[in-house]
Amino acid sequence: MSLSLETIHSALQSVIDPNTGKDLISSKVARDIHIDGSTITLKLELGYPAKSQIQGLREKVGAALKAIPGVATVNIDISSKIAAHAVQRGVKLLPTVKNIIAVASGKGGVGKSTTAVNLALALAAEGASVGLLDADIYGPSQPTMLGVSGRPQSHDGKTMEPLEQYGIQMISIGLLIDTDAPMVWRGPMVTQALQQLLEQTNWRELDYLVVDMPPGTGDIQLTLSQKVPVTGAVIVTTPQDIALLDARRGLKMFEKVGIPILGIVENMSIHVCSQCGHAEHIFGQGGGEKMCAEYGVTYLGGLPLDIRIREQADAGKPTVVAEPDGAIALLYKEIARKITVRIAQSAKDMSLKFPTIVVQNT
Repeated sequence: MSLSLETIHSALQSVIDPNTGKDLISSKVARDIHIDGSTITLKLELGYPAKSQIQGLREKVGAALKAIPGVATVNIDISSKIAAHAVQRGVKLLPTVKNIIAVASGKGGVGKSTTAVNLALALAAEGASVGLLDADIYGPSQPTMLGVSGRPQSHDGKTMEPLEQYGIQMISIGLLIDTDAPMVWRGPMVTQALQQLLEQTNWRELDYLVVDMPPGTGDIQLTLSQKVPVTGAVIVTTPQDIALLDARRGLKMFEKVGIPILGIVENMSIHVCSQCGHAEHIFGQGGGEKMCAEYGVTYLGGLPLDIRIREQADAGKPTVVAEPDGAIALLYKEIARKITVRIAQSAKDMSLKFPTIVVQNT
C-alpha cells in the first residue's frame, strides 16, 4: 500500500495541540510533508515558544503517523516562528521588538512586578528572545528581583545598552538613579522618561518585550497606552473584591485605547500551609474567573500565595530560575504559553508587507 498525502493529513488532523486546542492541519502547523518509500518527513512550525512541549508533541505526531500501515520511519522537525502582531492604530512598532506585552494592575500590592518578571523568564525558558522594561518609575523593583546593578552603558552617548540577566534583556529607571532617591516627578516627566527607556534602549531582536506597568489607571498609564505599541495586556489581580474593582478599571482603560486583553492572572489565589498542608483562600475564591466570565476574557491561571515566591524575588533569583522544574515555575510557564498562544492567534502586523508609495513630479 503506497502512502498518500491525504492519509497523512487525516492522521495529523487527529493530533490536537494541547496549547491551542486545534489540530495540526487546520491550524497550518504541519508543512513540508515528504514521502520517501516508508519514511515520512515533515516540519511543525509553532507560532509561539514551546521548548518544554516539543518532545511531547513529537511523540504524539510520531505515534499518529506510525499507526498508518506501511510507515516505518517518521522524521519531525519542530520549531517556533514568532511573528510581529498588530498594535493600536496610529502607533508604530519598534524596529527590533516584535511584540510588547503590558503587565498591569488596577492597584498596587497584588504582585504585578513579581508576576511580570517570572513571566518574562518563563518566556525565555520556552525559547523566546525576551526583554523586560521596568515602567514603574515611582517604585522600580526589577533590578532587585533580577539581582542586577550598575549603570547601563552607552556607546554613542544617545542610546543605552540593556543589562542581561538569566537570559533576558532588561532596563529600569532604578539603574539610572540612586537607590534611595525619591522620584518627585510630575506626569509629563514620567511619560517622557518611559518613552526614552523604551525607544532609546538598544533592544536586540526581541520576540517579546514585557512591560511592568505602574499600578493604577491615571494619566501616566493612559498616555503610555496611547504611545507605546502594545500587542496586548495582561491584568494581574487577587481574588479580593477591592482588587477586582480596580482590575476592572484597568481592563476598561485598555479597551478604550484599543489594546486587546490577553487575559487575567489571579495572584495569591490560594495559600497552602508549609507546616500542615492546609489550603485556604485568604483573599477570597473564584474572583478572577468570575471577572473573566463577566467581561469575556481569558482566565490565564491562578498563582499561590507562597513564601518562596517572595523570598526568591527578594534574593534576586525569581522562582522560574530558582526552581525551574518546580510546581510554581510550571504554572508561570503555562500562563506564559497561554499568553503567547493568544498573541499568535491575533492579527499579524502587516505594515512591512506594503510598499512605500512616493509621488514625484516628473
